[in-house]
Amino acid sequence: MTTQTEASHVLKDEIGAVSRQFEQLHDTLHGTLIMPRDPEYEEARRVWNGTVDKRPAMIIYCADADDVVAAVRFARAIDARVAVRSGGHNVAGVSVCDAGIVIDLSRMKQIDVDAERRVVRAEAGLNLGEFDRATMAHGLATTTGVISDTGLAGLTLGGGFGKLGRKHGLTCDNLVAVEMVTADGQKLLASDSKHSDLFWAVRGGGGNFGIATAFHLRLHPLDPELLVCSLLYPFEQARAALCFYDRFARNAPDEVSADAAFVANPSGERFFSISACYAGAPESGLRVLEPLMESGAPADRRLERVPYLQIQSNGDSVFPRGRRYYWKAQFLKAIDDGAIDAVMSAYERSPSPSSLLVFQHVGGAIARVNGSATAYPHRDANFDCFPVAIWDEAAEDAVNVQWARSVWEALRPYSSGAVYANNLGDEGDERVKEAYGDNYSRLASIKRQYDPDNFFRMNQNIAPA
Repeated sequence: MTTQTEASHVLKDEIGAVSRQFEQLHDTLHGTLIMPRDPEYEEARRVWNGTVDKRPAMIIYCADADDVVAAVRFARAIDARVAVRSGGHNVAGVSVCDAGIVIDLSRMKQIDVDAERRVVRAEAGLNLGEFDRATMAHGLATTTGVISDTGLAGLTLGGGFGKLGRKHGLTCDNLVAVEMVTADGQKLLASDSKHSDLFWAVRGGGGNFGIATAFHLRLHPLDPELLVCSLLYPFEQARAALCFYDRFARNAPDEVSADAAFVANPSGERFFSISACYAGAPESGLRVLEPLMESGAPADRRLERVPYLQIQSNGDSVFPRGRRYYWKAQFLKAIDDGAIDAVMSAYERSPSPSSLLVFQHVGGAIARVNGSATAYPHRDANFDCFPVAIWDEAAEDAVNVQWARSVWEALRPYSSGAVYANNLGDEGDERVKEAYGDNYSRLASIKRQYDPDNFFRMNQNIAPA
């Protein structure tokens, strides 16, 4: 039986051990420690989604990979829970945690473009705007998303949709190698020839297997301006426009990326929009996009050359940091009559005029990669469809979340049942398994090899087999 005096000595020993570990971290770190007492803390703990309100015990802003190693070893030594943050753009807010440690890579922004070899080494703290600007300075690009302050790391590790995906594949399909810090605090390089099982897993498997500190990505020549066709239809024309969009998008050449959405203006008037860009010669694009320009009687119709960097930041004004967000996503192979009935009825009921119902165009080169070639498995989808609830007041959380869930339920009969991991919210273990399909068991085995204790669990978690 332990006496009160003995217990007091044990507690003092534990506190002393933690204090020594903290002093060692503080002396080693090249970056910055933020604690709850610091004036920067309130801003530092915030992430993109305003519904996320978590209070970590410590935020470690890493300056380099050695800082990441030190942070991992410190967290393991004191048995702390850990969240890893780069862009902080995940809808579920998994990049921050209560009463744990946030290992933040957002200040690691070194980028080196080898224009001759058409490859880039990009550190994990870069956002997409910073990455795109650096590569396009050389007339080169690879697939990334269209909200410029999204983190490169999260996008790549989850797969990576974007305007160039149908021509050049997912972001992770263009990954040549990745620099990692593992759960035991070791640095390694994963590629097809080194730690190939880990390299397979991080191409779509998220942050389950370690902390990616830098990405080596393949680049492709790209004109600084792309041909873009934009159409805005009154809601009463949405059914015909959506039918046309489905046919056009499913049969479009790889150079075309055609996204669509139900949108509303601030007064609540509803519309259906299509935005298609052509990543190829403008004269060819004119012929390919001509059917879109001639379809229906849109309220607004535009065909113009648009700077690629502008295209890549088009979502910024729609998805600013600090607003409240919720969505649920699923894949469609086609948008049939039942799905059209479901989305039109559902969008009419959206409680916030800021909310959207999005169809993101996939397929093309993405579909020509075998589903088992990388951890990202859902290669046969043509559309990623998701209602995006956007609002500002906490009092309106329930009604907006319920709307998004009801839209998802209404569309469920017409979907493949699968989901893109980067679009997952806090939806439970079974939904994570649906995100990885037949690849899940292999991912769980690799998780057991590289993170048997599930140290990296603040994510869309794959439990060790």
